Amino acid sequence: MHITFTEEAAREIDSKLSAAAGGKLKLVYDAEGCGCAVSGVPTLWITDKPDSNDFTVQDEPYPLLMDRKHEVFFEERMTIDYKKSGHCFVLTSGGQIFNAHMRLLDKR
Repeated sequence: MHITFTEEAAREIDSKLSAAAGGKLKLVYDAEGCGCAVSGVPTLWITDKPDSNDFTVQDEPYPLLMDRKHEVFFEERMTIDYKKSGHCFVLTSGGQIFNAHMRLLDKR
């Protein structure tokens, strides 16, 4: 799996991670409150450390963690952009929009 970060997304994530001092970036398929494990919403989290099922998707431009059981919900190549007008991230692939209003939550 490879995720490309646009310059706008990288700038916004860099500012959040530097404020989080040592936090790790994680892409999750958040199903909490959705009523079903397969009815989730892609979300970015800042965490302290990897969970037991987490793996590193890639190292550049920063390490990106993901739970192995969430991998099935995503595609091999995706892009994360930042929409300044909505103060949110956008996760897309060549064939779909996964989340047009993705949030970055500090879960530490």
